Amino acid sequence: MENLSTLAVKSISKSFKGLKAVNDVSFHLKTGEILGLIGPNGSGKTTTINMVTGMLPKDSGHIEIDGQDISDVPAYKVPVYGLVRTYQKIRLFKNLSNLENVMIGAVGVGIKRREAAVLAASLLTELGLGDRINEPAQGLTFRDQRLVELARALAAKPKFVMLDEPAAGLNELETDELFALLKELPAKKNIGMLIVEHDMRLIMSLCHRLHVLNYGRTIAEGLPDDVRKDPEVITAYLGSAAS
Repeated sequence: MENLSTLAVKSISKSFKGLKAVNDVSFHLKTGEILGLIGPNGSGKTTTINMVTGMLPKDSGHIEIDGQDISDVPAYKVPVYGLVRTYQKIRLFKNLSNLENVMIGAVGVGIKRREAAVLAASLLTELGLGDRINEPAQGLTFRDQRLVELARALAAKPKFVMLDEPAAGLNELETDELFALLKELPAKKNIGMLIVEHDMRLIMSLCHRLHVLNYGRTIAEGLPDDVRKDPEVITAYLGSAAS
């Protein structure tokens, strides 16, 4: 059995000009599972990911991986501790090849260039882009750019991956295909995955647990079937999403 790792987010908060964007939010994530972070627009989901991954300083709270506090680790070093992320807006180096883009994820955590190149080629092949390894990223479709970004995250050999709206810009078929791929990754790669997504049909079938934010605070957490029946979640999010 592979080692089980835990990411613990403890009472993190963030205010912008007096507005409490995230208010005392806590959750945990273990390798092998998928956690959905959901809620209405402006509920604090991206701000939460930005704090957890060091992109945004916290006002309070702690982030731990396997009991080690990484709260004050700068963003560029966070992947070394096993935590990576993707973005709502794709952030590839468009003039670099797909291989080079993915290698960046590996080299960034100290993997030597030769090993990084082998790993990057393997990941791109695994994600169906083996015949486009040496092409520039700018020549890819939006869907394939998403896959390159995912490969880059996996190239860091992470324990945990945070995906901020990974299906943004994809059509329904592409979204279904992506989520089928994501569903297999935690067990296949021994990673924990947190996903921010608005497609409740997919989130309910993909995630082992859900954590729901509204106005920056946690309003529910638990199994998808339990969360979908929660009156506060229905009022704040699911009811409006279904109308």
